Amino acid sequence: MAHKKGVGSSKNGRDSNPKFRGIKKFGGEKVIAGNIIVRQVGTVFHPGKNVGLGRDYTIYALIDGVVKFEHKDKSRQRVSVYPAEQPAPVMVEQSAAAEQAVA
Repeated sequence: MAHKKGVGSSKNGRDSNPKFRGIKKFGGEKVIAGNIIVRQVGTVFHPGKNVGLGRDYTIYALIDGVVKFEHKDKSRQRVSVYPAEQPAPVMVEQSAAAEQAVA
């Protein structure tokens, strides 16, 4: 009599897709309005000035500027965006030959 041996089913073989969470823009980096700064589950980082908090706790920039991570208190960190200081315009002197060519 031919018999086939019973084969057990595996309870492994499952995995979830990656969520790509974490800090996307670090302190001192320039951001433009709408850039995502932190993707997180819950408020690991709290929103500070000029940032928004998404429905999924994503922190994003509301203005163009520079990211700054600050301590809210002993155990909490705050993420803010401050306007980047504009460098002073530099006046470039033209040579006499260039001025005559323009005139």
